[in-house]
Amino acid sequence: MSKKPPSTKNAPNYAYDARRATINARLDGGEQLALYRVMVRIRRFEERCLRAYQQGKIGGFLHLYIGQESLAAGCCSVMDRKTDHIITAYRDHGHAIGVGMSMNELMAENFGKYTGCSKGKGGSMHYFDPTRNFWGGHGIVGGQIPLGLGLAYALKYRGIKGACMAFMGDGAVNQGAVHESYNLAALWDLPVVFIIENNGYSMGTSQERSSAGPSLAQRAEGYGMNWDIADNGHDVYEVRDKVDRALRLARDESKPSILEIRTYRYRGHSVADPDSTYREKAEIEEYKRTKDPIMALQNSLVVERVLTDELIKKIDAAARAEAETSALFAEQSPFPTPEDIKKDVYWEVDNPADRKSVGSLFFD
Repeated sequence: MSKKPPSTKNAPNYAYDARRATINARLDGGEQLALYRVMVRIRRFEERCLRAYQQGKIGGFLHLYIGQESLAAGCCSVMDRKTDHIITAYRDHGHAIGVGMSMNELMAENFGKYTGCSKGKGGSMHYFDPTRNFWGGHGIVGGQIPLGLGLAYALKYRGIKGACMAFMGDGAVNQGAVHESYNLAALWDLPVVFIIENNGYSMGTSQERSSAGPSLAQRAEGYGMNWDIADNGHDVYEVRDKVDRALRLARDESKPSILEIRTYRYRGHSVADPDSTYREKAEIEEYKRTKDPIMALQNSLVVERVLTDELIKKIDAAARAEAETSALFAEQSPFPTPEDIKKDVYWEVDNPADRKSVGSLFFD
């Protein structure tokens, strides 16, 4: 992790073979295929979500992760499932699948059904599963970062050797709560990794027009914090290597860091937003042609003879079928009842025998 500014105005150039990094060199063929499957499953789920939205089955907002699959798959693959935690923003589908949540509970949540992971109350932006150390899915820009800081504080306070990955987009880095969190993380040496998923555009405004400085990660120097950049976010091996280093720093030394991962999204900010009115269509197509994360890993695994044409088709067909089944499950699931609106809001309401407060919690 770097604490020194780059020698030029541009971000550091990490020209290295991430495949040879320790965390990646020990991967066997089965583990490589597992990474590939997760990425394919994320994309096919997202594509099925888009179709459901267009059919009017999903209300509200839908922020797709297509083009960024290597980030969620790579980050989740190096976390310690017992002691590491994840919290993210509203573009949360990839992270949820990455930690092992099922497509059924995710699609049902999108449909607002009771069988969803948040019982149909959260929707696409508010996935949640504490049993997998996944703490959301948050709709307020930057609002999840102080909460991620709190998770890291809890780990240190309890003497648990773990870390929290707090994800945000490049549009969140200018929020005051984010910088307050940076300050406390550095001041108290908390085991948190602030991961900036820099897809280049804050809704429809490019990073160059919205954020000053040579890089978003380098702002860490203002807090005496470690920082790094994964320049090739489409390369799942580079993502794994960079995140593993940051997590080990957090776990072993209780040191925070900022990791900027440069990536790209193919669709608009949400599907209600246009894809290309603020960027050239050729830009999107060029990225798909040269840096599509699934194709990058697929080509690598074919060369290594881990993947075959037959296996590629089999994995893709399975992911499509799983996504289709999830849509059917969501369609057939019940909606929450009117009585459910008061549940899962206040702990004392759900645990009346332990209630200590007095007065009304709800006003009908």
